[in-house]
Amino acid sequence: MTGAGAEWPMDGSDVTGTDFGLWVRGVDYMTGWREAREAADEANLAFLGSGFEPSELRAVAATDDDGRGVVRLVGHPTAVIRLAGLLQQFADGDGGAA
Repeated sequence: MTGAGAEWPMDGSDVTGTDFGLWVRGVDYMTGWREAREAADEANLAFLGSGFEPSELRAVAATDDDGRGVVRLVGHPTAVIRLAGLLQQFADGDGGAA
């Protein structure tokens, strides 16, 4: 890349904002991430207690574009299928959601 002035590195290359996956100035991402981290920790403890290893299934804290916390499920397909089976058994039993 070359340019005529001191601003040439930024000419037409504004990569800030949600369209580029970068943080937006003024959005509080940390509060949402902390909330998501607590939820992810709880889920990961439940996964461990259910016989899943962190290398095969885990919850990961993140934030969305507005700074709200989100928890993503990351895992091998076979582990996710196994988790879905456990949730289905729970839902089909007395403890399942309506």
